[in-house]
Amino acid sequence: MSQHPSLTSDRFPERLLHARTAHAHGPLADQGHVKKYVAEFIGTLLLVFLGTSAIVAFGGAFSNGAPTIGYVGIALTFGFSLVVLAYTLGPVSGGHFNPAVTIGLVAARRHPVRDLVPYIVSQIVGAILASGLLYLIASGKPGWTLASGLGQNSYGTLAVGSALVGEAVLTFVLVFVVLSVTEKSYPYTASGGLAIGIALLAIHLAGLGFSSSGVNPARSIGPALFVGGTALSQLWVFIVAPVVGGLIAAGVYVGLRLLHEAPAPSEEEVTSVATSPA
Repeated sequence: MSQHPSLTSDRFPERLLHARTAHAHGPLADQGHVKKYVAEFIGTLLLVFLGTSAIVAFGGAFSNGAPTIGYVGIALTFGFSLVVLAYTLGPVSGGHFNPAVTIGLVAARRHPVRDLVPYIVSQIVGAILASGLLYLIASGKPGWTLASGLGQNSYGTLAVGSALVGEAVLTFVLVFVVLSVTEKSYPYTASGGLAIGIALLAIHLAGLGFSSSGVNPARSIGPALFVGGTALSQLWVFIVAPVVGGLIAAGVYVGLRLLHEAPAPSEEEVTSVATSPA
């Protein structure tokens, strides 16, 4: 893999979502791909571990009857964690850490199709390991049981249709922001990672009370596999809706980009008048 240039303001978005290799073929190229997959594995592991740890600390045996960080603290944990990971691991893999983001980027032709499956596998494995580590740590607390939860997603008594729409819309916001702020023409390039993290923070503030704000199939799969029960039976909602939301975001982004690139009739007319001989 080629050496990474410094993250100057005019290079960060390109580096964030387009990890480059110096050679198209051979062992060095293979090593470059492996590095990207490892980065996605580590990034998703840390994002899920930190976020779900905040949820576990929110109640149950870990609250000790005292006020904890609450919903705002959970949202801040997810959002700030993504900001940090975007700037640290983003230059290696693009900083997706979310199958819905990867699918959206591939659908918008902003990421190679060859990375689709390896990225998603890396992200899911990272999320599962994160939940395993959290289970190992939490189980050492007297009074804590698996029934207390591992930060799994649930839409509770909300209608299934409402949960599907909510998760799709929230994921649309996240993926659309990622696509927009990592575009080469984005004027505030150095703030791309910050914008993505703040978007996730806002999404959690808006969605935690409705559908527990999954917006990331890997993040939902990890805890559900350990907790089982309702978390597992509702898991399909937190997989299907984010994927649909990501695909819609890709479609809207591509449509807007094509409209932006195509000159408006009025612009063509003005140009024609301005360039015509007197």
